[in-house]
Amino acid sequence: MKIVIAPDSFKESLSALQAAEAIEAGFRKVLPDAEYVKVPMADGGEGTVQSLVDATQGRLVETEVTAPLGNPVKAALGISGDGQTAIIEMAAASGLHLVPPSQRNPLKTTSYGTGELIQAALKHGIDKIILGIGGSATNDGGAGMLQALGVKLLDEKNRAIGFGGGNLHRLARIDLAESEGRLKNITIEVACDVDNPLCGSFGASSVFGPQKGATPQMVADLDRALRHFAKIVKRDTGIDILTPAGAGAAGGMGGGLLVLPNVVLKSGVQIVTETVKLAEILRDADLVITGEGRMDAQSIRGKTPIGVAKTAKVYGKPVIALVGCLGDGYEAVYGYGIDAVFPILRNSGSLADALANGYENLLSAAQNAARLYCLAKQNC
Repeated sequence: MKIVIAPDSFKESLSALQAAEAIEAGFRKVLPDAEYVKVPMADGGEGTVQSLVDATQGRLVETEVTAPLGNPVKAALGISGDGQTAIIEMAAASGLHLVPPSQRNPLKTTSYGTGELIQAALKHGIDKIILGIGGSATNDGGAGMLQALGVKLLDEKNRAIGFGGGNLHRLARIDLAESEGRLKNITIEVACDVDNPLCGSFGASSVFGPQKGATPQMVADLDRALRHFAKIVKRDTGIDILTPAGAGAAGGMGGGLLVLPNVVLKSGVQIVTETVKLAEILRDADLVITGEGRMDAQSIRGKTPIGVAKTAKVYGKPVIALVGCLGDGYEAVYGYGIDAVFPILRNSGSLADALANGYENLLSAAQNAARLYCLAKQNC
């Protein structure tokens, strides 16, 4: 019997690999002779670097970059086991968690550090970058990232514009000459799980600006600034960053990345699924186990368990999800390939206790799921 274990991380409790190890330990108590294949997963958000490093037997590389407010910060990127792919999380360099709540102001925060992470990746001889753009603190359209990669964003006096979304309205000219050679032979797959346009009522500023500290007036100013940015980019490069779906992701980072060569915006879990070759692994499986920290109605919108389930159902494989907790509307997942869901909490303790005991809780739930599976198969 072959059992494939492909969970996401359980945020603030277990990495995807640790979750997979706990699930295997629980199942082995019931099915000790089964073949277990662990595939740490992610959907492009927090944990993507660690998951893909673990899944490909790669390594982490730490470097110093510029945080959203301009201060230095240590950030890690991943290099795949074959040395051909770099995995980067925008949040590591430009994440909201790097800005104290009292200092959150998307007029000032910059994505420059994400560009520095890309620059650092290029030093390792890679030919592909996987870039997850969730969790950002910025609303600068990726302008800072572009500046770090040598794109010149100049004002009417031919001076570089300053950092932050609040300076985009000063842009008079964009020059790609210095940057064109750096990424010419590199493919960048952007893990982007929202389809928001750059501007408007569903755009970056309106939808995501408030959670980054934007007041209603800031939202209006940032939206106008991004629209101006898109106008100049279109005029000087011929590239449309205003209308593509996903351009509004990560404060407009999705749009800014389109200025670079060989960039494609894709579903995060699709990128990870393809990278770890999940379909090949699942083809001859008897059972698939997935999971995440919380399953609710939003889980069907590009989250890891659904990506795993969709791949498994191509081959008609049963799928069980083990999750930290259940939220409203979780039943929707049953229409997307999940056959059964088991929450792992064993008691009604505090959140801190639940996070601290994640491994034991997951192991216990996995053991019970294995017993139920055996009962259904009548092979215990």
